[in-house]
Amino acid sequence: MTAHLDPSVRHDIVLFFDVTDGNPNGDPDAGNQPRTDDETGQGLVTDVAIKRKIRDVIPEIKPGDERYGIFVEAGYALNPRIEAARAATKGSVEEQQRWLCERYFDIRMFGAVLSTGKKEEGSKTAGAGQIRGPVQVTFARSLDPVLPSDHAITRVTPTKQEDIDKGKHSEMGSKWTLPYGLYRTHAYYSASRAGKTGITSEDLQALWTALAMMFDHDRSAARGEMKLCGLYVYSHPDAFGAAPAASLTQRVQVLRADNDKPPRHHTDYKRTIDNANLPDGVTFWTGVDLWP
Repeated sequence: MTAHLDPSVRHDIVLFFDVTDGNPNGDPDAGNQPRTDDETGQGLVTDVAIKRKIRDVIPEIKPGDERYGIFVEAGYALNPRIEAARAATKGSVEEQQRWLCERYFDIRMFGAVLSTGKKEEGSKTAGAGQIRGPVQVTFARSLDPVLPSDHAITRVTPTKQEDIDKGKHSEMGSKWTLPYGLYRTHAYYSASRAGKTGITSEDLQALWTALAMMFDHDRSAARGEMKLCGLYVYSHPDAFGAAPAASLTQRVQVLRADNDKPPRHHTDYKRTIDNANLPDGVTFWTGVDLWP
């Protein structure tokens, strides 16, 4: 089996993506302007936003496949799905969790808090407990500080008829963008947790495909142009791992090619990978690499 598709071993993942003239992750507490580190000015994208993109593209990869449902899905409440597991199994919390893992890719891969809903008579807890998923994703952080800009925009018609009757012909609005930002994030796959949720090689293939294609199926006028620039996976020889994750992920470095020129494209950075003297049994796989 190809190492990066082996669910029984540990994987450490490095991702690079960029945004051009868009807002990769608006902050609702700050008027939806792009998230930034207040001290460094670097851009941030939350782990939740990244996992949302993966969730949204999985049904495109596995259309109609009952094993690839999405638990956290827009327009659907969570409690009825938890109650369906209880009704289907009529068993223990562990059986309910197994039933949910078999049907929902995002529970199987990311885990879920299932302790919501009504308590059964005589029970001190509600729902189906909590599942810790094998894949954990970090916040993405831009390599350099970003410069959010607030653009005034106009619409050619007002919202209300009475405004038109008064002679109003347009309305003003605003839109936040970044000229450019190249972001780095890491993800970590735990084989021991994967064994408990039932991850297969097919699931891993779906994950790599989702990461590679997620921005192509998440187009939005607000997000501008976004693309995955790099997907790199270090696979260990076993579930425990042959080296600390940081000693592997830091082997992939991307640095500015010209510090006097503001970056506007991923080729304004140079990517280097130093895989000399990898620990015994560790293999490296490149899923996406846009650098020449």
